[in-house]
Amino acid sequence: MNKLVLFLFAGALLAQDARQIVEESQKLHRSRSQQYEGVLEVYDTKGGKNEKRWQYARIGSYGESRSVLRFLAPPLVKGVALLVHNHPDRASDQWMWTPELNRDRRIALQDRSTRFFGTDFSFEDLEERDVDQSDYKLLGEEALNGQACYKIESVAKKSRTTQYSRVVIWVRKDILLPVQFEMYVKAEVVKRLIHKRVEKVQNVWSTLELEMNDLKKKTRTVMKTEKLKYDVALPEEQFTLQALRRGE
Repeated sequence: MNKLVLFLFAGALLAQDARQIVEESQKLHRSRSQQYEGVLEVYDTKGGKNEKRWQYARIGSYGESRSVLRFLAPPLVKGVALLVHNHPDRASDQWMWTPELNRDRRIALQDRSTRFFGTDFSFEDLEERDVDQSDYKLLGEEALNGQACYKIESVAKKSRTTQYSRVVIWVRKDILLPVQFEMYVKAEVVKRLIHKRVEKVQNVWSTLELEMNDLKKKTRTVMKTEKLKYDVALPEEQFTLQALRRGE
C-alpha cells in the first residue's frame, strides 16, 4: 500500500471515529423529555450584570425534538417565549411570542445569528444539531481542566445554513459529554461555550452551568440550571403555536 493510499485511509478512519464519538455522545445523553428552570446572567464589558429567569421544556429524540423556553422575570420580558421545532435534515423552525404585542413571529434563517434577548447566545445556538448535519474530524486528544478529552472538528454540511465556518468540540473521554465548544468564522474564534458544572441527574450526566463567551464583544452569559428533571410526562400540545399564544 503506497503512502497516498495510507494517508487517505487514515484520514477516513479518523473522520469515522470522530463521527462515532459524537453519535455515541448523543445516544448516551438522550432522554424522552426534559424540564428545568434556569437563570441567565448577562455580563457586559464593564462587569455589570443583567439577570433573567426562564423555564424550559423539551420532548422528542435528539435532533427531532420540540422545546419551549419562556421567561419568568424580570417584568420587562415576563411571558416572552420561544418555540423550537428541531429537524434532523434541515434548520429548526423557531417562533417567538411577545405577550405585550399579542403576536408571534417566525425567526427567519437570516436572523438566526442575532443575539437572543441581549445574551451572548444566538438563536442558532439554541438549536439541537443532529449528528448527520455535519462532517467530523478527530483532531487528537487534549486535557481540559484535568480531564482527558477528544478534540473534534465539526463542519456543517453544505445543505445546512449556519453562521459558523467550523466548530471545535472537546468531549470528555470518561463520560463522552461535550464540555467545550469553540465557534469559528473563517480562521477566527468568535465564541467559546464552556460547560462549567457537570453532575449526574437521574443517572444522566448533565451540565448545570454553561458560560458563553463572545470573544469579539468581550461579553459573557452564564446559564444556570435548576430543578432539572428527565423523562417527565409532557403533553405534545404544549409544543404548538396555539399553546405558545395561550401562555402554556
